[in-house]
Amino acid sequence: MKMNGSQILIQSLIDQGVDTIFGYPGGSVLNIYDALYEKSDEIRHVLTSHEQGAAHAADGYARSTGKTGVCLATSGPGATNLVTGIATAYMDSVPVVAITGNVSNDLLGRDSFQEVNIAGITMPITKHNFIVQRVEDLAATVRKAFIIANSGRKGPVLIDIPKDVTAAVTEYVRLPKFRIRKLPKVDETEFANAMEVIKEAKRPLIYAGGGIISANAMREMMRFSKQMDIPICTSIMGRTAVPYDYDLYLGLVGMHGTPVANYATLNADLIIAIGARFSDRVAGNREEFGKNAKIIHFDIDASEISKNVHSDISIVGDARYILKHMLEVMPTTKHTEWTKTLKDFRTKLGLPKPKAGDMVDPRDLALTLHQIVGEYAIIVTDVGQHQMIMAQYYQFTRPRSFVSSCGLGTMGFGMGAAIGAKIANPKRPVVLVTGDGSFHMNMNELATAVSEKLPIVVLIFNNHVLGMVRQWQTLFYEHRYSNTTIDRATDYVKLAEAFGGKGLRIRTRHDIVSVMQEAMNSDVPCIVDCWIDKDDCVYPIIPPGKSAKDIIIGN
Repeated sequence: MKMNGSQILIQSLIDQGVDTIFGYPGGSVLNIYDALYEKSDEIRHVLTSHEQGAAHAADGYARSTGKTGVCLATSGPGATNLVTGIATAYMDSVPVVAITGNVSNDLLGRDSFQEVNIAGITMPITKHNFIVQRVEDLAATVRKAFIIANSGRKGPVLIDIPKDVTAAVTEYVRLPKFRIRKLPKVDETEFANAMEVIKEAKRPLIYAGGGIISANAMREMMRFSKQMDIPICTSIMGRTAVPYDYDLYLGLVGMHGTPVANYATLNADLIIAIGARFSDRVAGNREEFGKNAKIIHFDIDASEISKNVHSDISIVGDARYILKHMLEVMPTTKHTEWTKTLKDFRTKLGLPKPKAGDMVDPRDLALTLHQIVGEYAIIVTDVGQHQMIMAQYYQFTRPRSFVSSCGLGTMGFGMGAAIGAKIANPKRPVVLVTGDGSFHMNMNELATAVSEKLPIVVLIFNNHVLGMVRQWQTLFYEHRYSNTTIDRATDYVKLAEAFGGKGLRIRTRHDIVSVMQEAMNSDVPCIVDCWIDKDDCVYPIIPPGKSAKDIIIGN
C-alpha cells in the first residue's frame, strides 16, 4: 500500500502498540498532524500547553504503566522545548520516544527558519537518535526506536524527521510489534562467587533501585528477602518496589533516608545492590559508603558497575532473571540477631513525628492523604521538600504508584507527568503533590487537564519560599536567604477557577480531611492550596559529601 511519510509514521506507531501521543503542532509537523486527523479513532493526541509538558506527560505515562511514552513537537523551539523532559527521562531510565519535525532536507544546515540540530543537542541525553532522511527508512526506524528505548537499561530515543520526508510517498510494509532484545548473559562463575558470599554474610542488606521496578522484579526481590531473611532499603527511584509495611523494609537510604537504613549501611557486612547506581544522594561520601561491607552489584548497565562505589563482585544482567536464579539456588536462611538489631534501632529512632498544634504539618498531610485516597492512587510529585516528605511518609503499597523526577530533579515536572499518568490510568485517582515554586514553572498545563476533562487533584505545599533551597541556606549558609523567598500574590483558588477547574484551601490541620475528600470527589481538576510553615525542614538529612555517620536527625 502506498502511503506518505506522515501516514507511515502514525501507522507505524499504531503497529508498535501506541495509543496516545502528547504533542504540540507547528509548521514542520503539519503533515503529521494531518495523518493524526485521519487516525483519530485509533490513536489519541493530547494537546499540551507547552512542549515540555508533552515530554513530561509521555514520561508520566511510561512510569505509571511500564509502556513507552510518545511525544511530538515541531522543529526549532518546539524541539528544544522537549529537551528538559527528554533529559528527565534519560536520568531515570524511562522509555520515551520523542518525535520532532525539522525543515526539509534541502534547508538543513542553512540556518533556515525554525531549524535546529536537535539530534546533536539531544545526543548526550538519549540512548540513540535518528535523522530520517528517506521515507523508505521511516517504518523500520520507528520500530528500532521502540526496541532501543526498551532494551537493556531503558531510556529515551529521538526521531527527527525533515518535512519533505513526511510528504514523500512509498510502499508501506507493516512491521511486527517490537520485541526486546536478548538479555545479557550472566557470568556463571561470578554468579556462583556472589552466592557464596551471600551465604557467608552475617549482616546482609539489599539496596534496591529503580531497576527493580523497570524489570518488574518486585515479587522476586520480596521472595528472596523473605527466603534469606535480608532487610531491604531503597533509593527514591526504588521507593515503590517494597510495600511500606513489609517487616524487613527499612525505608529510604541516603541523604533523606531513614536513620535505620543509613545505620544499616554503616554496620552491614554485605550490601547487595540491585538495579541501583549509588548516586551521590545515596552514597554521599563515596569512600565511606559501605566501607565495612563487601558490595555485590547486580545491574543491567555495565557502565554503572564501580562507577561511583567500588563493587567487590558485579553481575551484569536483568534483575528479574538474576533474582529468579538466586531463589533457585539459595537456601532458606535466618539472620535473627541482625534483623532484631535493626528493628530495635528503628523502634528507638524513627522518622520525625508530625508536630502538634493547629498548623499543617507536611508529614501529617502525607499520612492523612494515604488514608483518604487509598492504596490504588498514583502520587505524582514535583521536586523539593514536598517530594522528600511524600517519599518518606506516604504509605505506598503498589509499584509504579510514585511518579517523580529523581535523577535530574526537574521542577515543573509534576503537572505534565500527572496528566500522562491519569490518561494512562483513567480509573485510578491521581494526586499531584507540588510546591508553590515548582507549580509556578508549568502551571499552564492545568489548562490541558481541564481541556482533557482529567479530575487530577493538585495539592500545593504553599510556604511562599523555595523550601529545599531555603533549608540548605538555613543549615549550610548561616541563614543567608538569597532569592529563595517567592512571596507571590497568586490566589490558587481563583487561578483554578480561571482555568476552568475547582479551587480549595487548607489553612489548618483540621481542614485536611474534609477539604481533601471534597477535592477527590471533584469531576474537574482541583487545586488545593495548603498553607505550611516556611521554616519547616525535611529531616533526617546527611549533608552533601558526608557519610551516614554525619546524619542530622532534626527535631
